[in-house]
Amino acid sequence: MRRGLLIFAFGMAASLFAGWYVFPRVLYVKKAQPLDFLHKTHAENSGVADCSECHTVRDDGTFAGLPTMEKCASCHSDRNGESKAETILVNDYIKPGHETPWLVYSRQPANVWFSHAIHVKRAKLSCSKCHSTYGESDQIRLYEVNRISGYSRDIWGHSILRLGRAPHEGMKMTDCEGCHRTHNVEVGCLGCHQ
Repeated sequence: MRRGLLIFAFGMAASLFAGWYVFPRVLYVKKAQPLDFLHKTHAENSGVADCSECHTVRDDGTFAGLPTMEKCASCHSDRNGESKAETILVNDYIKPGHETPWLVYSRQPANVWFSHAIHVKRAKLSCSKCHSTYGESDQIRLYEVNRISGYSRDIWGHSILRLGRAPHEGMKMTDCEGCHRTHNVEVGCLGCHQ
């Protein structure tokens, strides 16, 4: 009886270790962004005071997402500083007219419809509500992509248990539902899903 209990306990511990520690490390691949982008440096040195100066909402209410090469070229047609990242930006993307192939941390699954305009303009939520203080950072995170789904780890969050996480860590449906409950906003399934 005691031997069986010991085997069961060892098997349970090994399974938990494999499931909660090994599997997530095998499931995700880490990739570097094409170049380092420093939000804080841009805000302090370029006078970019608000996220919406580069991440715009179009007139029709759709979100333009990441800035285009033309937006970057308006300040970086030539190098302004000495950084390696700016050299790469100017020589590899702006001068030849190529878009920077950014890896998008917050790309939602294909069946999700999300309106930045409704959340930022109508509800007056700050960008940091969902994206944390990333815009104030001078460190670019490694992009982690799920080998099976192809989506960023940021969709789920960095802890499968989701214990001790900050409100902005992960963008699961339950996170959206919790925010909607907090603000007394009712949305049916088709309000967010196609």
